[in-house]
Amino acid sequence: MSLDPVLARIDADLPAATERLLDLLRIPSISTDPAYKEHCDAAADWLVADLESIGLAASKRPTPGHPMVVAHGEGDGPHVLFYGHYDVQPVDPLDLWDRDPFDPQIEDTAKGKVIRGRGSSDDKGQLMTFVEACRAWKAVHGTLPAKISIFFEGEEESGSPSLVPFMQDNAEELTADVALICDTGLYGDSTPAIITQLRGLLGEEITITGPSLDLHSGMYGGIAMNPARVLAKIIASLHDDQGRITVPDFYDGVPELSNELAASWDDLKFDHENFLGEVGLSIPAGEVGRRPLEMIWSRPTCEVNGMISGYTGDGFKTVLPSKASAKISFRLVGTQDPLAIRDNFRAMVRSLVPDDCTVEFSDHGASAAGQMSTENPAFAKASAALSDEWPNAAAYVGCGGSIPIAGHFKTVLDMDAMLIGFGKDDDAIHSPNEKYDLSSFHKGIRSWARILAALSKD
Repeated sequence: MSLDPVLARIDADLPAATERLLDLLRIPSISTDPAYKEHCDAAADWLVADLESIGLAASKRPTPGHPMVVAHGEGDGPHVLFYGHYDVQPVDPLDLWDRDPFDPQIEDTAKGKVIRGRGSSDDKGQLMTFVEACRAWKAVHGTLPAKISIFFEGEEESGSPSLVPFMQDNAEELTADVALICDTGLYGDSTPAIITQLRGLLGEEITITGPSLDLHSGMYGGIAMNPARVLAKIIASLHDDQGRITVPDFYDGVPELSNELAASWDDLKFDHENFLGEVGLSIPAGEVGRRPLEMIWSRPTCEVNGMISGYTGDGFKTVLPSKASAKISFRLVGTQDPLAIRDNFRAMVRSLVPDDCTVEFSDHGASAAGQMSTENPAFAKASAALSDEWPNAAAYVGCGGSIPIAGHFKTVLDMDAMLIGFGKDDDAIHSPNEKYDLSSFHKGIRSWARILAALSKD
């Protein structure tokens, strides 16, 4: 089946495709807030109807939380499974939005036209690039270039509590030759990227309790242990002067960057000064002697995400607090074991807590890092297809974030996954005024059409 008329159809249908996306963006499918449950159902229904309109067998599947959407389309060639999520983040703080986040519009900016609205980039705009590519193939040829299954989740932004059980219960139906995930972005503005490694994530919250109530710092200061002081010591001890993390055995399973991958990343000419300059910084703060891209993509981290203790209101209150707490996250790489790190971290913290203070721990998830093997021929085919569409050749890159679904495809369904997305760093996902470049939407559709054509060839 010829690709050129499919690409021409995509170009001609872009206005209609954009209107379809705007319709989906108008549905406030915020998964974490129970007040929006009916809207999440509505988004799932919208997707089922749209997929059925292009001839796919689609259905809404119940879960203990928000529903899944599963669809299947027949075609020759390999079987591919495409994953996306239709739920979105909350919009707070609403007063920082320039417009109603669920009244999406096309806006002109200095860099070109953008689609403005919650979910435009994460992940409704991205998932619709694939749907529109399938629509074009069906319109031109009456069939798809491969056997395609589609799997849309409604709880990604709220921790995916129903995801793994659903995958386990429907493993035979969902298993394909390769999984495709469109929840990532370009490298820069014009280099398509295939993510081959993802960092894992471990979240820990610690609460130090000292005196049974807040104390007058004049009466008790000096003789009574201050939990804020204990917490500060713990946090200060987590890194040494070289930026290395001091949790015992923390670096077990951390691989060194291969010479081949190091050279490939060096070719990307990452400008760390510009990257940090955009947020008012300039000096890399990770491990001494490491490349900036290593720090983001292939080295583990330990970061303090928040601290609370004592009086934090206006003015001043001379109090010695009863409690001090911190939220601490670890990004993991290679074969680091998140549960072993949790045990070692907690043992280290306990060793730094004085006898007349106590510590409590709360866990906030633990997932291992993901590594995708590029030996699967699908990676080379997708890379070539992307390189044909974009100004620059496709690059294999790492990702500093954590996308657990990629690991679940491997551990639950024994499938390799390719993470290919078209978002940009300035899309403001999870933030006010989220946007998705119209060019990303357009070229994303064309990219998936090319990838499907490439995968269908022997």
